[in-house]
Amino acid sequence: MRASCDIAPASFETKPALGPKFKGLQYRMQVSVLDCTGCENCVTVCPAKEKALTMKPLHTQQSQEANWEYAQTLPEYKGELNLKTVKDSQFKKPLFEFSGACAGCGETPYVKLLTQLCGDRLLIANATGCSSIYGGNLPTTPYCQRRDGKGPAWSNSLFEDNAQFGMGMRVSADKLHDYAMELVGKVIASEGAPAEFKALCEKIKAVNQFDEKGQGVEEMRALVKDLKVACEAGVKAGCDICRQLLTVADNLVRKSVWILGGDGWAYDIGYGGLDHVLASGKNVKVLVMDTEVYSNTGGQASKATPTGAIAKFAASGKVQAKKNLGLMQMQYKNVYIAYVSMGANPAATVKAFNEAENYNGPALIIAYAHCIEQGLLTKTGPAHQKVAVDSVHFPLWTYNPTTGKVKLDSADKSATVSFAKDAVSKEYGENRFKQLIKKVGAEKATAMLEKAEEGFKENYALLKKLSEM
Repeated sequence: MRASCDIAPASFETKPALGPKFKGLQYRMQVSVLDCTGCENCVTVCPAKEKALTMKPLHTQQSQEANWEYAQTLPEYKGELNLKTVKDSQFKKPLFEFSGACAGCGETPYVKLLTQLCGDRLLIANATGCSSIYGGNLPTTPYCQRRDGKGPAWSNSLFEDNAQFGMGMRVSADKLHDYAMELVGKVIASEGAPAEFKALCEKIKAVNQFDEKGQGVEEMRALVKDLKVACEAGVKAGCDICRQLLTVADNLVRKSVWILGGDGWAYDIGYGGLDHVLASGKNVKVLVMDTEVYSNTGGQASKATPTGAIAKFAASGKVQAKKNLGLMQMQYKNVYIAYVSMGANPAATVKAFNEAENYNGPALIIAYAHCIEQGLLTKTGPAHQKVAVDSVHFPLWTYNPTTGKVKLDSADKSATVSFAKDAVSKEYGENRFKQLIKKVGAEKATAMLEKAEEGFKENYALLKKLSEM
């Protein structure tokens, strides 16, 4: 059933939207009940004392189908938004939905956020792994389009060369942009071009598309729209430059190239290529969704797997410490680095994604993602993320080359939140650590987990010193 665009269903209840910029508007968060996976994350993360959502049987929610259909007809908010904030960023239409990933997957929220911030400018090179399976489960795809038919461009590469694959996208986008700018310059230099056409091209050359508010990109969109009209008129008049420019005009809008993959790709098999691409200085962004294990291929240990964790090829617990990918790449001085956790600090996550996107250079975001391979219930995933951050197992920090400073976004709470104890506790324990006791005995298991905790604390102490420099 499709509801009328003009008349909302009777059960479509709303409330006044909060905030000065939303004055006079109504708000409702609508769930697609037919697409809900029942993961319960929405319920567990709701901060209200009386939960805004409760889980109910599907057959009792059939009226919500009409509400969902009606909600799809409503226009997107057109006012100015501060995309650096969690609230405002979530008013942008996601161009990634209903992925088919495991219910409550810890990776997909990061991809959804990425599409909200970058929209149709997004070019994605996706390493083989979980994110390529739920991201390209052909003939369907969770990546979708705006009302005007525009959306992200996505392609999947092999495990070992995804960084290079994304680099190729960047080089291609840059070449097309530079060629379009070259033609714009020819219009300006042309004696026969109308003054209005030249003035338009001068404006295009002056736009800064790396401004913090993102207004430069929207300004360029509007100018390109006018440019196409001018070029079409020029083509009719026999202008060859206009004909060429019309074919590449869309490339004047800044393209955002993101290279996506898991820790098995980034820390292990594809690391050589990743290091090469980040060292190039090119404007490429890398999002590593770190589950600390090879998730898609069956739970093998990666170099992101921490000491003491049980995994394939580490049946008695991994001995080696987790590779510190961020600090390794920080040595280049010109790579933006961020360690983020949506479950522990969504505000810092949104801020880091924005900073990475607006930095005109290489960026690496390492995002902590809970996973069923860790041996936990995904509905408690956000709580596990918070424990990982608080125990300094996964501290949140950024390195911004524009300031040359390391900034800590999480505090050391290991005095009250012990990794070694929580890893095997009833409330926050994960099977990857609990199984260690059965495998090697309580005494050795405790020693391994305490060794891991000691290493985490040493890493945090180093980050703290760097942040104070």
